[in-house]
Amino acid sequence: MVIVQKFGGTSVGDLERIQNVANRVSKTVKAGHKVIVVVSAMSGETNKLVGFTEHFGENPERAEVDMVLSSGERVTAALLAIALNQMGHKASSMTGRRAGIITDDAHTKARIERIETQTMQAALDEDKILVIAGFQGVNEAGLVTTLGRGGSDLSAVAVAGAMKADLCEIYTDVDGIYTTDPRIEPTAKKLDKISYDEMLELASLGAKVLQNRSVELAKKLNVSLVTRSSFSTAEGTLITKEENIMEKPLVSGIALDRNQARIALGGVVNRPGIASDIFGALATSNVNVDMIIQTSGHDGSTNMDFTVPQNELTDAKAVVESFCQKKEIQDASFDESICKVSIVGVGMKSHTGVAAKAFSTMATENINIQMISTSEIKVSMVIDEKYAELAVRSLHNAYELDK
Repeated sequence: MVIVQKFGGTSVGDLERIQNVANRVSKTVKAGHKVIVVVSAMSGETNKLVGFTEHFGENPERAEVDMVLSSGERVTAALLAIALNQMGHKASSMTGRRAGIITDDAHTKARIERIETQTMQAALDEDKILVIAGFQGVNEAGLVTTLGRGGSDLSAVAVAGAMKADLCEIYTDVDGIYTTDPRIEPTAKKLDKISYDEMLELASLGAKVLQNRSVELAKKLNVSLVTRSSFSTAEGTLITKEENIMEKPLVSGIALDRNQARIALGGVVNRPGIASDIFGALATSNVNVDMIIQTSGHDGSTNMDFTVPQNELTDAKAVVESFCQKKEIQDASFDESICKVSIVGVGMKSHTGVAAKAFSTMATENINIQMISTSEIKVSMVIDEKYAELAVRSLHNAYELDK
């Protein structure tokens, strides 16, 4: 088997942990597998490098920022290769360039366009362990680029797809995907398997184990992902195609997203194209709009409620206030004391009453639902932030996820 193993910042946080990673990689090689390792920078290193780039003034040139930021992963890759060679293995570290990772030109948030695999394949054919610096590539002009948040996971999935790996293991400081956050609900259970679509919903709804972009790419390239802990031998969670999961649970997990703010617009002028203008302006300002409710008033005006990430509220306010000044919105209010709680499960497709149970659970706990959004495998509810943990525990119990 060809296995891609990705180790995050906490997994390679110091020299002792890099040695632990080397031991784990060595064990996989001795089991008869060909291994490609993708590494992040040592924990805290990227933030330190970002600080360096901002020392000389605001808005440093992005191409130079990428040159600095990419160095963190290179250090880790070389150190791990050194450790593996000292253990008697043949290991070779590779930058994104040498690994053939070609990206677009968007410095600090580049997207992978293709991977030229010849160099990696030649090294694998020589039975070498490849240690690739994650989070980076080069554009067509040969300039170093970085992939943005979660970039090392993205590197690992892309390499696994390009090299037709049998498995891509994402090692983190948690041992898998749980039915909900165990810090909120101690009876949360670790899932053995979860579908790409469920994981995408959970990732977008606040589950921090994997980034959306990585799961989307894994689904597109049909890469089987396992997320597991660097610090234990416990089995992780397999993220795979829905048809690979025999028993599809009604609800797989409860997600909580506290990074939410609600914007209520009253007296919006009722003319064709007003919604397009408002949400187009928000998009231009890079504000991600999530849930939307629109109602028409008896006076010919319209009311709109929608949610945005809290950290994008300032930009959203500026857009809304520009429409208020043009008298196209009469009044606007902003509420940061909300959260979004969601139930996710592929079993919802074939069962009725799933949403009704969520709503009755909220009613039993006297929790008012402010907004509702549904998809084929998800029901999301906006509620007061003070009820966040009560809602998670109650829903987890209602769907018997501790069983």
